[in-house]
Amino acid sequence: MKVHRDIEQGAPEWLALRAGWVTASCFGDILAEGQGKTRAKYLRQIVAERLTGKTSESYRNHHMDRGIEQEPMARMAYEAVTDNVLDRVAFIEHDELRVGCSPDSLVFGRRRGVEVKCVLPDIQVQTIERGGHPPEHKAQIQGSMWITGYEEWDFVSYSPDMPTHLRTYIHTVKRDEPYIQALAVKVVTFLNEVDACITRLNASQQDVAALLKKSLVAA
Repeated sequence: MKVHRDIEQGAPEWLALRAGWVTASCFGDILAEGQGKTRAKYLRQIVAERLTGKTSESYRNHHMDRGIEQEPMARMAYEAVTDNVLDRVAFIEHDELRVGCSPDSLVFGRRRGVEVKCVLPDIQVQTIERGGHPPEHKAQIQGSMWITGYEEWDFVSYSPDMPTHLRTYIHTVKRDEPYIQALAVKVVTFLNEVDACITRLNASQQDVAALLKKSLVAA
């Protein structure tokens, strides 16, 4: 894997680096069931990024902004609880595919990553009561282990308004090889569909150019 450092996540350079790459944070969109609208929208997004070289506009709200502000505190809380030292990275590339992930952190000196979620107190209560980690994060976490080759990933749920002993919830997720293999197949299929869509678009543009040239000659 290729690890990019010295770039701040969220910075323009980071956005440019990820343009056109299928990322672990959106693996859930690829696996989305139902009418396929979520998957189709993400496919169009990746195609557009490949063609323009620019990332699509990202949605932000005050909950996301709050999470970004609280993330440094969550990292410090994790380090205090575990004695692990966190290593910030910008982006990690898969060895062969145009696929990557942007972990919240890696654990220094260990083959382990960290996924941090800063949540409201009611979500923290729900997470602790359920145990494990919320299923909606499975594709991202297992996908990150696929890209990095790591065997473990710590899911961290942080809620600063909770009492101290309930503020930081940590669950270590083990690598699920059958799930990863199935995920890899679906991601490769998605990548092939992206390539096919780009080929169709380029061919249609060539057809338009040919028709225009023909009409000019006839005139």
